[in-house]
Amino acid sequence: MRLALFEPDIPQNTGTILRLAACFGIGVDIIEPCGFVFSDRRLKRAGMDYIEQVELRRHESWAKFFEDNNKHERIVLLTTKGETSHTDFKFQATDILLLGRESAGVPVDVHQVVDAEIRVPMMPETRSLNIAVSAAMVLGEALRQTDGFPM
Repeated sequence: MRLALFEPDIPQNTGTILRLAACFGIGVDIIEPCGFVFSDRRLKRAGMDYIEQVELRRHESWAKFFEDNNKHERIVLLTTKGETSHTDFKFQATDILLLGRESAGVPVDVHQVVDAEIRVPMMPETRSLNIAVSAAMVLGEALRQTDGFPM
C-alpha cells in the first residue's frame, strides 16, 4: 500500500503524512509541483527525522505518476465527492491512496481515471477534514482490512 499526494500545498501536512507513512512502513508518492520548496523547514519540522525512513518517490507531474503506476496498482482517491464511505470500501494491499491538493482537491481529469473514489463520512454542515487526519483514518482502515499493520 502507498499514499500519494497530488500537488500538496502545505508543508506541515506533507511532513505529518510522511511521518505517518514512516510509522506504518508505507511508501509515499509526491506528485509535483508542490506549493512549497521540498526542503522547507516546516516540512522537516512536522516530519522530524522520520522523513529519511520513508520510501519516497517524487513525480514531476500527474501524467508521469499515472504512467508509472496505472499498470499495476489500483488508485483510490480520497475525496469529499466520493459516494462510498471508506469503511464500506474493500481495500487491497496494493492500493495507492491518493490525496488531493489541500486548496483545490484534484482536477476533473484525475477524477475520471482513478479506480475508486471514497470519502470519510462527516456531519453535513462540515466541509472537510485536515488532509493528514483523513490520510490517517483511511490508511488505518485499509491496513486493518488487509492485515497490513506492522508486527
